[in-house]
Amino acid sequence: MRMGAAEWMMMLALSLLWGGTFFFVEIALTELGPFTLVLGRVFLGALTLWAVVLVSGAKLPRTLVDLRDLAVMGLLNNAIPFTLIFWGQLWITGGLASVLNATTPIFAVIVAHLLTRDERATPARTVGVVLGIAGVAVLVGPDAFSGLDGTLIGQIAVLGAAISYAFAGVFGRRMKRFAAPVAAAGMLTMSSLIMLPVALVMEGVPTALPGPGVIAVWLALGIACTGLAYILYFRILATAGATNLLLVTIMIPPSAMALGVIFLGEVFTLPMLAGFGLIFLGLLCVDGRILDRFRVKPGDST
Repeated sequence: MRMGAAEWMMMLALSLLWGGTFFFVEIALTELGPFTLVLGRVFLGALTLWAVVLVSGAKLPRTLVDLRDLAVMGLLNNAIPFTLIFWGQLWITGGLASVLNATTPIFAVIVAHLLTRDERATPARTVGVVLGIAGVAVLVGPDAFSGLDGTLIGQIAVLGAAISYAFAGVFGRRMKRFAAPVAAAGMLTMSSLIMLPVALVMEGVPTALPGPGVIAVWLALGIACTGLAYILYFRILATAGATNLLLVTIMIPPSAMALGVIFLGEVFTLPMLAGFGLIFLGLLCVDGRILDRFRVKPGDST
């Protein structure tokens, strides 16, 4: 599908919302633990999306199988990756986390190739995987061979989140039986139920409210970066298609990097930029459309 101006504006807005997630998390972690922060995000996101569902009148999940699948999706697409990213950002910057998270489509190619029959890896996608892994190697650097320090642990955590997203992408094909807002609201609700006992066990009940700035960030994470972002996500999916939607993955790291540089004074090293460049090229190969422009079509003059 060809994207018009409206789709590009929604893509930009979505990249800013999801890029802003890494920025907001850095601020919120100054006063909140990562598990409590995840719980607040998924709960507020669920409330936002249920409001949309109630207005739309969409059919609700009714069977135990529905609830089971939404719980698995919530675990793979929200609870696990959000927790790993937020915890990882205790050790690394939001900009670096966003770049590592951009490897999600790279891992998705591997997972889909291994677990599905209709999404086998093509030569272009294989090249994309190799470039993406090379980008991760450049980002991590030789420190990976000198022992586990906080930075490396944080990087591994965010890569674990990307792998979880990849499995969610394959499992998420079962969600087609739900209306899009119902699937998003349902998985976030199940994520909230999963994260509630985890947050209580790991961090306990907060003894005091965070400051107004952190509360505002928490609300932004749940309502805007989760609830509103999923509404945009499914709107783009409906009007521009899944292939075009993949481009948002490329747009998120620059958004997160820009916010970190402008507001948090973050500095990006040459290895970080080189690693992102390789991951960027890998994503272009996975997407495939850039390479299609250079293929010689039958009947073309040579």
